[in-house]
Amino acid sequence: MAPQVLARALVTAKWLSEAVRAQRVGPSLRVLDASWYPPQERNARQEFRERHIPGASFFDIEECRDKSSPYDFMLPSEAHFADYVGHLGISNDTHVVVYDGDKLGTFYAPRAWWMFRVFGHKEVSVLNGGFKNWVKEGHPVTAEVSPPAPAVFKATLDKALLKTFEQMVENLESRRFQVVDSRPEGRFRGIELDQGLESGHIPGSVNMPFHSFLTEAGHEKSLEEIQQMFQEKKIDLSKPLTATCRKGVTACHIALAAYLCGKPDVAVYDGSWSEWFHRAPPQHKVSEMKRNKA
Repeated sequence: MAPQVLARALVTAKWLSEAVRAQRVGPSLRVLDASWYPPQERNARQEFRERHIPGASFFDIEECRDKSSPYDFMLPSEAHFADYVGHLGISNDTHVVVYDGDKLGTFYAPRAWWMFRVFGHKEVSVLNGGFKNWVKEGHPVTAEVSPPAPAVFKATLDKALLKTFEQMVENLESRRFQVVDSRPEGRFRGIELDQGLESGHIPGSVNMPFHSFLTEAGHEKSLEEIQQMFQEKKIDLSKPLTATCRKGVTACHIALAAYLCGKPDVAVYDGSWSEWFHRAPPQHKVSEMKRNKA
C-alpha cells in the first residue's frame, strides 16, 4: 500500500498573498478568519469588518458549535457544520485556509483546522504566522466583505479524531493512548485558576503548553524542534495520542504539531478540562493546590 500523502497543514503568507493577487480565492480556495477573543477584550467580528485578508469570510466559532452543550465550543452536528460551511462557499473540493488575529500569531485557527478534519475534510491549512505576520510582512488587507456563493458540503464525522469523557475515563485503566495537555504549566499543575475554574489535570497526562510550539514571532517551530519537544516529553508519535486543554481549542495545536511530524491521527478530547472538572470524581483530578491545602 502506498504511504499516505499528508495534505499541507501550513501555508505561508507569501503563498497565500500570491493566490490572492492571482484572484484564486473562490470556489476552489476559501480563506477563513477564525478569530475569537474574550468579549471584554476584543471584538473579533468587528475587527474582521474593519480589516481582513481580501476574499476572506468570518468563521464564527460561537455559531458553529453545539449550543445545547453546557461546555464551550463543543463540536456541532454533521448537519450543522455542513450547513454552516456550505454558506461560506465551501464544498468538499475546496482548499480551506484558516487564520486568526491573535497577538501570539495563532490561537483559534488550529481549532477550525481540526474541525474540518474531524468532519472528513482533508484539504485544510493554517496560515503560518497568522494575521499578525500577514500585516507585518505588508500583504494586502481590506474592509470589503464579499459574500461567497453558497456551496454543498457533506460532513462525515471521523470518530477516530474525537474522544469522549467515557473514553478518557476508560483510558485511566487501559492506557490505550497517551494524553497530552496543552494548557500553561500553572493551570496544568493546578496552582492557578483558569477563568475562575479550579485547575489541575487528568491523571497520567503530560504537559506541553501550546505556545511552546510557536516561535517568538508567532510562526510554527521547525519540524526538528517539534520532534525534539515530543521526544523530551517521552511522547511516542508511533503510538495513539489524544490532546486535551481547557475547552478543546489549544489541544488542536498538539494535533497540528503532530500532524507536521507525519502523525495525522491525533484525537482531541472535545470536552477537555471544562467537562472533566465537572464530571470526574475527585481522585481523577490531579492538583497541587488541592494537595497543598490538605
